[in-house]
Amino acid sequence: MKKIILGLSLLASFGAVTTSCASSSGTKSPFLSVIDSLENRSPLVAKTVITGADQTSEYLKYLKGKRIAMVVNQTSIIGKTPSVDSLLALGINIVRIFGPEHGFRGNASNGAKVSDETDPKTGISVVSLYGKYKKPSKEHLADIDLVIFDIQDVGCRFYTYINTLDHVMESCAENGRELMILDRPNPNGYVVDGPILEDHLHSGIGMHKIPITHGMTMGEFAQMLNGEKWLPGQLQCKLKIIKVANYDHDTPYDLPVFPSPNLNSNQSILLYPSICPFEGTIVSQGRGTYMPFTVLGAPLLKGKYEFSFVPKSIQGMSETPLHQNQECYGLDLRKYDVASLRKSKQINLKWLIEMYKAYPDKEKFFDMSQSKQMGNFDKLAGTENLKRQIIAGTSEAEIRKSWEPGLTEYKNMRKKYLLYP
Repeated sequence: MKKIILGLSLLASFGAVTTSCASSSGTKSPFLSVIDSLENRSPLVAKTVITGADQTSEYLKYLKGKRIAMVVNQTSIIGKTPSVDSLLALGINIVRIFGPEHGFRGNASNGAKVSDETDPKTGISVVSLYGKYKKPSKEHLADIDLVIFDIQDVGCRFYTYINTLDHVMESCAENGRELMILDRPNPNGYVVDGPILEDHLHSGIGMHKIPITHGMTMGEFAQMLNGEKWLPGQLQCKLKIIKVANYDHDTPYDLPVFPSPNLNSNQSILLYPSICPFEGTIVSQGRGTYMPFTVLGAPLLKGKYEFSFVPKSIQGMSETPLHQNQECYGLDLRKYDVASLRKSKQINLKWLIEMYKAYPDKEKFFDMSQSKQMGNFDKLAGTENLKRQIIAGTSEAEIRKSWEPGLTEYKNMRKKYLLYP
């Protein structure tokens, strides 16, 4: 398995190669430069995965003398130190911080609005992009020369950090600012699967016509946003991408910092694409426990399953979880062999089909009027058809067949924007 280097001493001796990437039309784009470094340089480096952020020698000179804004959270690290703190120590002028869902320090619950603040450690102004603002305003960028985006994603359509990327690119394009992406591996980058989002189900958990798992890094996804002209008004954002070294989409990658309060283990991150759709059902995904997205259950499944858990109010994770203080019976997936997902290159549909069949009151399985903690299943799935198919008892094979030809068309389109094998 490839290893993660969390230090900087190895990096100083390597130089940068800047390449131009072709746009979807086949012409070279004036909006993009990619730092393609450290790859295939030595046998030692070939055994390591090095994030874009950790390759400071590849971008520090470019930052010198510029007024910088950073879109970051707790996953934004250089070595083991927050990237904001690291770059300040290296003499970079960071003027402003933008924080996504869960906040700059990553301690806000899912869906909770996050307020603007002044970071007590650095004294830098922090603007929330998950509260009053969805994107940086003209005023926020007036005194900025370059915006850096450095956030760890987990590769799912309904995980909101790709929305943050979209909004930041839009604002940079509107205001003539370049965006530098310090790219990071996608832990679910090996799988491209699920129905393509239908236009009428566009929402905050689904902005673009992509499947449940998109199989791209943030740098690659940014290229797709530009290339497919998905930004409002077909805007184009000038990009500079610092690539991950020695990475491909099949590379196993354990995150050194977890991306949000309820993705608190590498097991949960790998199960998340398969389990998150349960947020649109009466089945708890373990919110209100310290093992979210690794267990499934509901009170009415007593007698169907032996394993049980009780959701409780947990500050910063889930204050009012579904089935709070009730014993839920279901599946314990904490030791599930996630290698089987990597082998199949598919999300797991069997659990959803199985638990619907087991639930005694089927009319309420998808009924979101029962609890504010239940989401809209159709918006999570990206299609109204999946719910109908599960209710009708459609086989998994037939369900997967219905995702075509959209899924294959997406995979072919995706190839144009890949930075990694």
